[in-house]
Amino acid sequence: MLLELEDVFLQEGASRSFCGSIDLSSVNINGVYPFVAPVEVEGKVENRAGLVQLDVKAKFQFSIPCDRCAVQVERPYNYPFSHVLVLSLENEEDSGEYIQVSDYKLDLDELVRADILLELPTKFLCKEDCKGLCPQCGKNLNEGACNCQTHQIDPRMEVLKQLIDS
Repeated sequence: MLLELEDVFLQEGASRSFCGSIDLSSVNINGVYPFVAPVEVEGKVENRAGLVQLDVKAKFQFSIPCDRCAVQVERPYNYPFSHVLVLSLENEEDSGEYIQVSDYKLDLDELVRADILLELPTKFLCKEDCKGLCPQCGKNLNEGACNCQTHQIDPRMEVLKQLIDS
């Protein structure tokens, strides 16, 4: 979605609302394509006293396996984002605080994509206290305990165990 913003930049008090969708189905996270539907985007660009502010709300469904137990996790997300838009940057060090729109055109797809990927959690869990899988048999420990021996002796200490047992 390309936003033409010349009128907003040139006229103080001007604003423009927008809405649409962005296809992120090709985004790969840990070998999975978790965006199961297009991202719904709505927002507003507004010139307030010469300062152009972009406010965006991104809403989407996300489906990815739990990082501990591999159960499919489906969650809705709703993220608000806000940026200050400028025509040019004086210093390159300020580039983190402002979004440069040099030709009055803003590629909203790429900006929203980056915002969402930065906002997503680094670990995806089915629930906060997920117990994961048994390292021995692979049973999902959230469904109950398995019959595996939980106390394993370090193979380097096996000789000492044999001395104690005899």
